[in-house]
Amino acid sequence: MEFRKRTLERLGDLICGNLGSDALRGDAEPPYFHYRSSRYITEFFGDLDMDWEHDGSTRHRWVAGVLECLLAESHEGPAHPPESFCRVIDHLMDPADALNEGRDRPNALRQLNDVLSREGFDAFYGEDGHCYLRHTGTKTVSTLARNPHRPLSVAEVQRRAGLAAFLDSCSEDELIEEVLLPLCRQLGFHRITAAGHRDKALEYGKDIWMRYTLPTQHLLYIGIQVKRGKLDASGRSGAGNAEHPVHPDQRLRRSSPGQMLQL
Repeated sequence: MEFRKRTLERLGDLICGNLGSDALRGDAEPPYFHYRSSRYITEFFGDLDMDWEHDGSTRHRWVAGVLECLLAESHEGPAHPPESFCRVIDHLMDPADALNEGRDRPNALRQLNDVLSREGFDAFYGEDGHCYLRHTGTKTVSTLARNPHRPLSVAEVQRRAGLAAFLDSCSEDELIEEVLLPLCRQLGFHRITAAGHRDKALEYGKDIWMRYTLPTQHLLYIGIQVKRGKLDASGRSGAGNAEHPVHPDQRLRRSSPGQMLQL
């Protein structure tokens, strides 16, 4: 999706807070958007989990370049701007950032729509307090919910490539410490303990122990055996390898110490 250069620079002015005068003289309007210096422009995009960092160039033109990149991302059609661009507009129009007017921000909304109308869109507040974009021709509203099946953005593709490169080269301990432990903490597990692999004699134990508290306040204790490569029950191949199924007619028997039960 492409917007006119003038439109992008006008949006850049709104994000940078370049419009309005602090001192009311004659017909001058007060500012309705907060002024953002270089640092706060970077923070504006950082709040949206975007990795854009202002390079010190002209602020509204730099923001226009960022918006142009966001509009170039994959989207559903001409009536639906990319989801990342919609999130920028919603963040810009946060009711908590109202300046010189009420939380419904009628003047800020008017200035924004003066710009968006050139591209066939208008912005409005929903009942949930978020600001949405509507295509004026089809009356189609762009939602803010992330679609898990949407095409990945450029930044997400780069992060996925970095993760894939790390997983291809990391050791088992690095996999545990750099990926699994932070993931388990993020999911709400606590008292997480990693055994490590300094002593190879301890390979047959659990690599991770952790605890999870249910809403009933009951505790679940969970142990994880981590394998980065092939799933082997022992160093042998064939029936001693967890990758090779054993015929179901075989009776249950206990394997030697350090090996798994086989069926």
